Amino acid sequence: QQGMGIAAAGMYAQLTTGKPARIVTRTGSRRRASQVLVSIDTNRNRPELHGKKTVDWRVPHGTRVELTMEAQHRSGAHSVEMYLKLTAIANPHVTLHYVDPDENVVTFERSSSRLPALPVEIKPHPHGVELGRLIAMLRNTEHKSLGKFLKEEFSRVGTKTASEIIERADRGLTTRSYSRRVAKKQAGALYRAIQKTKISAPTSDCVVPIGEELMLQGLRKEVEAELYLAVCRPPAVYRGNPFVVEVGLAYGRPGGGHELDDSGRIVKLQSPRAGVEDLLSHAGEPVTLLRFANRVPLLFQQGACVMTKAVVDTNWRSYGLNQPKGSLPQAAMVLMLHVASVWVPFTSESKEAVAAYPEIEREMSLALRECGRRLRTHVKKQQRLARELERRTHIERYLPHVGMALQEILDIDDVRRDALVERLDETLHHQRKV
Repeated sequence: QQGMGIAAAGMYAQLTTGKPARIVTRTGSRRRASQVLVSIDTNRNRPELHGKKTVDWRVPHGTRVELTMEAQHRSGAHSVEMYLKLTAIANPHVTLHYVDPDENVVTFERSSSRLPALPVEIKPHPHGVELGRLIAMLRNTEHKSLGKFLKEEFSRVGTKTASEIIERADRGLTTRSYSRRVAKKQAGALYRAIQKTKISAPTSDCVVPIGEELMLQGLRKEVEAELYLAVCRPPAVYRGNPFVVEVGLAYGRPGGGHELDDSGRIVKLQSPRAGVEDLLSHAGEPVTLLRFANRVPLLFQQGACVMTKAVVDTNWRSYGLNQPKGSLPQAAMVLMLHVASVWVPFTSESKEAVAAYPEIEREMSLALRECGRRLRTHVKKQQRLARELERRTHIERYLPHVGMALQEILDIDDVRRDALVERLDETLHHQRKV
């Protein structure tokens, strides 16, 4: 189950089979690979290394971790294969190979060779610091004056902002007050002053979102649909922590919609590729909801997640979809929601759902509405095309009869009659507006 962590996974393997973890690593093609067996000393809570040696390994560089455990291998929405499939969607730069217990090999090929940008380390934002941490920072700082402490230990705090905070705190504090001698009551006043002071949001380069382009690539690679949309919101802040919300959408079964070709004729959209596993729900069924936090799929506790709440609270009926009250919308659609943050507020230690902070829910709602507006344009276009196709089909049935009537009235031969019917057909498809 997601959220165990490698330490807990190794512990579970050791408890169920008694076998240590086997780790093989190689830093370059000119070096031999190193192998070590790692077990956990449960009494002292520390690792124990066994049998370290060099081995031959065909992989030029990388690390391999092997765990032998007792577990149930299942298929379906909560399976290992589904977890990897969703990981491939959120990480289109990664190629994944999976061998199941029956020796079947499943490969998720990368669709992009562009690696994500590395996050930049930033100092804590004042609005995200708790009182206890502020007191600890005051005790351990190397900056003697309080003004210098605020400017150097926090992000987005300049000389003017530091002076404003200290002046608002009062309690006899000045910019020259000795940081390590600030009393607890003074620290409390300083903390309250920080919360009341308007401070610029932290920079977003410490957060690495997927991006609209890569999100679309990931969806196209793993989901067959007729329409793909992606929205990446500007960086926002909750409790001083920067975060970015992204929403992707794959709508409509391939072959189910229509489009205008270059000649002005209405034609069916391309049919799906054979053998592609289907993530799309069917029309009349709830949409498939894919939730991610920092590119990691969230498979469990969907009902407890703020992402689900944001989707349910969005009025999808105004965007052309059916939606029972208090439920997910119904359509052949996949909704992908992603939260990227330096600190994702999970509801529990298992990291299965994101807590409902108002700031996060608001950004989710705004992104969903933007996707909904673009989706509505597509849905209305499909409805217009369907109505127009029905009209044209109805008119086309009478064109041969019109041709025969004109032949009789104009006294023309069959060749001219057929040419006239063809011209009428071209006029029908070229001059009627959609």
